[in-house]
Amino acid sequence: MQSIRDEAHRFAVTFHRSLRNTRQLTSELDAIPGVGEKTVRKLLKEFGSSERVRTATEDQLASVAGRAAARKVKAHYAAAEAPPPFQIV
Repeated sequence: MQSIRDEAHRFAVTFHRSLRNTRQLTSELDAIPGVGEKTVRKLLKEFGSSERVRTATEDQLASVAGRAAARKVKAHYAAAEAPPPFQIV
């Protein structure tokens, strides 16, 4: 019984670690359509965090990732910060 318990525990801990590692390796930049994994890595390496990428100017982003990717990143953040459209209920 003890070996069965130990094996189940080992399996559970391994699974939890893999989930945790996956969660730590993702960024909000991964959700931007048209911006690939390599571009995300370049941006994070240059700016250090997704918050600093958010506050960077389009020219700063373009110097690292290119003009097209910079436009996509700025458009993504602009859409996220825009207030929802006014609706009459």
